[in-house]
Amino acid sequence: MNGSLTDALQAVASRTDAFLDRFLAYDPGCRAARLFEAIRYSSLDGGKRIRPFVAFAFADALGASLPDEFAAAVELIHCASLIHDDLPAMDNDDFRRGKPANHKKFDEATAILAGDALLIKAFGLLADADTEAEKRARAASRLAFYAGADGMCGGQQIDLDHTGRAADGDVLREQDEKKTGALLAAAAELGTIAGGGSPAQMKAAAQYGVALGMAFQMVDDLLDLRGSAAAIGKTAGKDASAGKATYPALFGADETERLAAAYSAQAKEALDAFGDGAKAALLYELTDFLLARDR
Repeated sequence: MNGSLTDALQAVASRTDAFLDRFLAYDPGCRAARLFEAIRYSSLDGGKRIRPFVAFAFADALGASLPDEFAAAVELIHCASLIHDDLPAMDNDDFRRGKPANHKKFDEATAILAGDALLIKAFGLLADADTEAEKRARAASRLAFYAGADGMCGGQQIDLDHTGRAADGDVLREQDEKKTGALLAAAAELGTIAGGGSPAQMKAAAQYGVALGMAFQMVDDLLDLRGSAAAIGKTAGKDASAGKATYPALFGADETERLAAAYSAQAKEALDAFGDGAKAALLYELTDFLLARDR
């Protein structure tokens, strides 16, 4: 990937969107058409595609190409998590990315099925990826780890268990390392697997993803506190009204900003394992970009 970060982000987003549009094509006359429509509604809705970008950038840092299936698989897991996260039984949000949440556009049962189907489709993609069998198997194993009870799903459970209850910094950190950091770590590891990275580079990729996820979540908390629904694409101020623990609530906005910057610095430090800074230049830029984002 060459050029500016903005150009590179747009190129990955366009590539991922085109791939998903083909992969998620369906016969409008089929009896399950409503389910396919719900799947496409939440998968082809203009997301930033940060996780595919991370996967592509790590492969690129190792001088390798990334199978489109690897990037799309991580993104499908992410899309499924957003559908389920918005459900009344979870975070109960009516909006996502500036439009009605999946269960508001369709219905709760269809939204649950759409999320389930996306999770399954993600692993089908990895099984069929255009790369060596050993890399496909490793990618599936790592994505399963980060998406399941040890990662994203476990983080969601911690979130549910502490909604409306006191939670300290240790609880919040474990929640967000799993709920937000895990899929970014998965993306980084899948890119490293595609590039034939060493065990040390695999460890560093995971460290980058988790640290980036922590900074990302802290910025999210600040945006929820300060932003508007129009800017952030979902209900603003909802965390506080739902009784959720957040970094600004625990530490204050200024300390949250300091912690986010510290995690961003940790993420960039992990990139040292990939040698010359030029090889991972876009990942350094991405880290700064996400720290300064306003949506």
